[in-house]
This record gives sequence, structure tokens and C-alpha cells, in this order.
Amino acid sequence: MSALIYSLCALTALLCALLLLRAYRRTRTRLLFWSGLCFAGLTLSNTLLVLDRIVLPLMDLSTARLAAGLVALLLLIYGLVMEED
Repeated sequence: MSALIYSLCALTALLCALLLLRAYRRTRTRLLFWSGLCFAGLTLSNTLLVLDRIVLPLMDLSTARLAAGLVALLLLIYGLVMEED
């Protein structure tokens, strides 16, 4: 059951990233770009979670998972703080 939940979280983050980046391509609103990159990083983090917990349970991928999440959130913070309208 947890494999299904982890996979659905990764797919949801991927769908959000695709929709945000598609909207950015159409409108060129920079916040959509940074949000899309953040969700792409969260997709990577969730995919690493699936690999860590389900596919490769004997390996510890927690550092990579947390690093991917950190980079994703730092991208969003950069976009929120440094971009001007």
C-alpha cells in the first residue's frame, strides 16, 4: 500500500511540474518557472523515496532525497525573493 502512495505522490508532483512549466511557456510569468522547477525537484525527491523504500530497501538514499528536496525549495525561495515584476 505504501508503494502506491509514494508513487502517487511522485506522479502528482510530476503533473504539477508539467502544468506549471506549460503555463510558464504560454505566459512567461517567472514565478511559474521557479514553481515548475521546484516541483520538478520535488518529483525527483519523491522518485528517490520510491527507490529508497520500495525498489532498493537495503540502500540508504535519504541524503540524496533530502538534498533534492532542499535544492527544489531553494529554487522556489530564490524565485520568490530575487525576481522582480
